Amino acid sequence: MGIIGAGSMGILTGYHLSLAGADVTFLVRPHRREQLSQPQKLYSFDDNDLKTYTSYELLTDPAGLTGASFDFVVVTLDGAALRADAGQKVVDEIGRAFRGTSTAVILGSVGIDLRTWFLERSGLADDQVTNGGLGMWAYEAKRADMPLHEGMSADLLAQADYGYRHLSPAGFVVDLSAPQVAHEFAALYNSSGVSQCAELPIDAHKLIVSVSPASLAWELLGWPAAKDIDTADETWQLGVEAVKEFRRLSVFGPAGIAASEETTAENVLEVFRQAEQAALPMDATAFMAYHHGSKLAGQGNEVLDEAVRRGETEGAEMPALRALLKKLPH
Repeated sequence: MGIIGAGSMGILTGYHLSLAGADVTFLVRPHRREQLSQPQKLYSFDDNDLKTYTSYELLTDPAGLTGASFDFVVVTLDGAALRADAGQKVVDEIGRAFRGTSTAVILGSVGIDLRTWFLERSGLADDQVTNGGLGMWAYEAKRADMPLHEGMSADLLAQADYGYRHLSPAGFVVDLSAPQVAHEFAALYNSSGVSQCAELPIDAHKLIVSVSPASLAWELLGWPAAKDIDTADETWQLGVEAVKEFRRLSVFGPAGIAASEETTAENVLEVFRQAEQAALPMDATAFMAYHHGSKLAGQGNEVLDEAVRRGETEGAEMPALRALLKKLPH
């Protein structure tokens, strides 16, 4: 099992795959080797316990992928990093190493139809690559200020490198772009015994990114608790209208049109409110502020900018999304 990147997604995926009996190798930048040479401490908000993860190997040179034998490679770079120069070189090495082999790739990067770009860049076969990603919430514990809620252990959390919380039994998700890859990966992941892998229809997984404008609206409101957001608020209304515009892009097809017509300020907010309750004792607002407002801000901005560009190409003005983006501080 190869995992490209050892941030929160990579470490938590690797940990659960190791529980399933997989041998895991991380490809990381050289400066991460020292940190990852130490046991990784994982604070579980599921049972408020500290787990230790040590059973993995490390690579620091993408060229080391050539000649490696992996059943699966999980790409955990965020969408912006994947398409940056360094990320493109990694994709080139993945293609060079695994074209014409039985190695399957789980593309965990977030973007608008990134799989099409990845297939073209890597030269891998269509039935070799499926989309995927974390279903749980995970974060770098030293980089986020997580408020304490009842049931949490402040002492254990202070020792942690990463924190994570299952909002449902599914700690990972894959789509059915390459059905055999999805089924086989899910079967392996499910063997962990403590976390499950959900298999989503292609349209359902593709539409996940279209909620991005609502996260931006939440940020512009100053990250209040989801329960305190007023659905009549102008910024929230603008964010929801931008979600509807986003979903009408042609890349989402008829499923996107149907989803757009069903989108309301109330049902989008309800998704966040339900997540807020399911996340406890993890603080959902603190997590969202870290994850979307800090850690993945570059990826989020790139996604929204691409949505505007696609809208222009298709003759859609997308006024709500443009107005929302203008509210961002320079």
